[in-house]
Amino acid sequence: MSYQSIVEMAGSSSLIYRIAAAAAAEGQSDALGWAQTRIWRLAGSPGWADTWAYAVDTATININPDTGKRSDVITDAMLLSAVQALRTEESQP
Repeated sequence: MSYQSIVEMAGSSSLIYRIAAAAAAEGQSDALGWAQTRIWRLAGSPGWADTWAYAVDTATININPDTGKRSDVITDAMLLSAVQALRTEESQP
């Protein structure tokens, strides 16, 4: 795991907007605000940092340089799973 990868993810507006989209699809009000205040926690999700670092390290000229937009890096399924888990955790008394 690379802490630098977590820093990069936390600073990726594209990734934050994708997280917000997943949260909105799950019925989260103010999905963008929710995503912005939880980005550090979500970026620390298991496997995300390694996946991000690999994508950055192996990027070529033919690959979108905005790693946060790439659904082949942090997949929609990974986003949805992390959002659902965090929303469930937060709803527990």
